[in-house]
Amino acid sequence: QVQLVESGGGLVQPGGSLRLSCLASGGTLRSSAVAWFRQSPGKEREYVAGFSRTGGYTYYADSVKGRFTVSRDNAKNTVYLQMNSLKPEDTAVYYCAAGQGVITSSLRIGAAYASWGQGTQVTVSS
Repeated sequence: QVQLVESGGGLVQPGGSLRLSCLASGGTLRSSAVAWFRQSPGKEREYVAGFSRTGGYTYYADSVKGRFTVSRDNAKNTVYLQMNSLKPEDTAVYYCAAGQGVITSSLRIGAAYASWGQGTQVTVSS
């Protein structure tokens, strides 16, 4: 089972940008569906963006379309989440998740993913 470590979170002003990284070890992300989720206090975990296992599908939550971009660097075994035009409502702990057995219809379902990182805090505030 692959281990995941997120980094890149922090405090940013509204309208600013951050790039989150998800580094995998103990396995390759090349053969896995990978997703970013987020959770803020008092709210349920929310799917943000991700790839299908083959990379043929890329999905974004409506709330981040046009502002966030997910990408991967197979050579570095890393997935990124570029976040632009950040809003206060983007404040949350962001988690990276991966799974080899995730089917396309389950890409937005957290329970479908076998591996999770520890999360990185993103705070958008002036």
